[in-house]
Amino acid sequence: MAVYQIVEIGADVLREKAKEVKEVNESIIKLLDNMVDTMHAAEGVGLAAPQIGVSKRVIVVQVDDVLVELINPVILEKEGANSAEEGCLSIPNMTGDVVRAAKVRVQGLNRKGEMVDIRAEKLLARALQHEIDHLEGILFVDVAKKTYRA
Repeated sequence: MAVYQIVEIGADVLREKAKEVKEVNESIIKLLDNMVDTMHAAEGVGLAAPQIGVSKRVIVVQVDDVLVELINPVILEKEGANSAEEGCLSIPNMTGDVVRAAKVRVQGLNRKGEMVDIRAEKLLARALQHEIDHLEGILFVDVAKKTYRA
């Protein structure tokens, strides 16, 4: 597969609302594979398609050994709140304190085009919310209570 260059803050694609995927086809499956390879190469927890310059509603997240690949993801439920430090592959050398829902229920399509429903908490919930924000053109620095230079 391929490892893509991650676009950084200032790139227009990071501020655009990503386009819905109309059909899960070979090019979307290849995009998922390349996104996973890129995320692993960058030692990240998650990656949204806009971060590699592709304006499509596609995300990948890996926490521990659980890999989540979602096409057209939507947050259906949020519960609780917690604050934690976040970083982003598109904003190197910066972290910030971000309040997010403690638990979420997310729905989207998997690589087979099947609807999946995921209930997540802790880091997985945080990462899903962070990546879905990318699809709306929202970066963690937009919602952080405080940011820090690393």
